[in-house]
Amino acid sequence: MKIIPVIDLKDGVVVHAQQGHRHNYQPVNTPLCKVSDVFQVIEAFLGIYAFDTFYIADLNAITNQGNNIHLLNNVLTHYPQINFWLDRGYQKYHQLTSGNVLPVLGSESYQNEFVSEIQAYQNNFILSLDYLKSAALGASSLFSNPNFWPKNIIIMTLDRVGSNSGPDFVKLSEYCQQYPDKNFIAAGGIRHNQDLLSLSEVGIRQALVASALHSGALKAEDISKIQAKKYPN
Repeated sequence: MKIIPVIDLKDGVVVHAQQGHRHNYQPVNTPLCKVSDVFQVIEAFLGIYAFDTFYIADLNAITNQGNNIHLLNNVLTHYPQINFWLDRGYQKYHQLTSGNVLPVLGSESYQNEFVSEIQAYQNNFILSLDYLKSAALGASSLFSNPNFWPKNIIIMTLDRVGSNSGPDFVKLSEYCQQYPDKNFIAAGGIRHNQDLLSLSEVGIRQALVASALHSGALKAEDISKIQAKKYPN
């Protein structure tokens, strides 16, 4: 199981995501990090474990309220050894200028008439299938047509983010069973080490985590043990 820390950026600062209510997100102030500066948050995560991959959501870009692109470019340059999965909402294909970034294309940001554009990425992206209260968000064809899917797919349950309610084990298990050739990534609701162990039992090998790291519920020794665990192919 690989743990991938999550950073949500809004108006230039890191905010605490809770259940998809983005207009209410507040700057982070947690036991892990008392300030909302993105560089200090990254350093705080790295103080727990030497993570080699981070997920960053540019909430301004996702909600069509500007973007944080200049700050993000500074982050990419400052941490060339880290791979960043970057969700910037609807993105027309463009040649990547940095070798340590991989675009995340979220279903909520796409309409059916634009879905064919993702073929230009030639599978060099991560798809996020977004849900809110069990409702699929965005382009329905991204959910119904696996021909659009790359190898790596996030199952994002927004209403569970920051909710301390646990992941959607049923949905994640169904995806793993129906499409065993894909790598599904859990996002939303992960509370502690036991959730990660339970996810691994249903076939999940990667998980996006924020709140459990900020609160200290997921500790360095937990991460070391679960990331060292080997799974059959």
